[in-house]
Amino acid sequence: MSKEIVIAAVGDLLMKPLLIQLLRNSGQSGDTDVQRGSTYAFGQMFEPVARYLQDADLTIGNLETTFAGGSDAGFRKTNRNPKNRNPIFKSPDAFAPALSAAGFDVVATANNHCADYGVRGLKRTLDVLDKNGLDHVGTYRTEKESRALCVRNVEGFRIGILSYTRDTNGMYLPESQPAGVKKLIRARIKNDMKQLRAAADFIIVCMHCGFEYEHDPASHQKQWVRFLFRNGADVVLGSHPHVLQPAVTQTVKDVSGRTRKRFAIYSLGNFISTRLHGRDEALTGIIVRLKLRKNISGQIRLDSIEGVPTWVSINKNGKPANCRIVPLHEAIRKPDEFPKEQLVRMKRAFQSTLRMYRGELSFPKDE
Repeated sequence: MSKEIVIAAVGDLLMKPLLIQLLRNSGQSGDTDVQRGSTYAFGQMFEPVARYLQDADLTIGNLETTFAGGSDAGFRKTNRNPKNRNPIFKSPDAFAPALSAAGFDVVATANNHCADYGVRGLKRTLDVLDKNGLDHVGTYRTEKESRALCVRNVEGFRIGILSYTRDTNGMYLPESQPAGVKKLIRARIKNDMKQLRAAADFIIVCMHCGFEYEHDPASHQKQWVRFLFRNGADVVLGSHPHVLQPAVTQTVKDVSGRTRKRFAIYSLGNFISTRLHGRDEALTGIIVRLKLRKNISGQIRLDSIEGVPTWVSINKNGKPANCRIVPLHEAIRKPDEFPKEQLVRMKRAFQSTLRMYRGELSFPKDE
């Protein structure tokens, strides 16, 4: 008798100061930041999409912020890297239990913002994740941790997860200390993948690269996907462009001789963020739901891939103000719940997402 599991994955968890402020003391209940005593209604963001995350057997997201601690004032504005003016991000500790309650199991931490607050911020982020039962891949506190493999046993399926980034926005960690971030370096990836092929039945790689706000994958993204497939990755989850990019399904024979159907999405878009420069694309994301099946002989295959298009609905003028991540196929059928102008934009985003992934993903039946 065959067995099956579902793995859900989302893109960038990009908690900007505007969202933190909107959700600070905005509800009657919420998660309390233990350092400052402030209450945040982070949980309300996930309520409309929680079932798509919680009913999966494993849920993965890209944590594009830090838990660097410090003054509460740091959550109210976008701080800047003095060297290159790139924004640097941190979130209240209360965001971590909200992620756990929403259904997340593993977060990728290798991205261009993971070193925003240096070694201390990187280490503290991992400490906060540990305290809230969230596994993490891509950054590490010690040399031993840098060699550790993330293999989750999910209903008898051994799922290996890796995370790499192309850069860290010019924020370099001193080589004299052991903490660090995994970069997209071929020799290192080959070694990691060789070890993981021996320990896992199915391999997922979180790949943080590409160009921001570009809808087409760059040549280096395509090259990395080919390289990762060849070295044993079954699924590649792309992040960093902050907009959705296409997906591809290919049957590839890897270096160990396994011929499998493999899937990559070049960018999952933002799961949480704000509208930037009038771009609705920055509010649009997708929950990818991968169904894996194991046959009676123990062989595992990628059986089906579903996409749930999402939208970040921000209401700054409501009482209280709020932010909700909504499944678009459900939201556009509730015209009384959204301003008419926003509903038009949501419908446009939904149709655009369907066109992009038609043929690669299936969509909820009530689309």
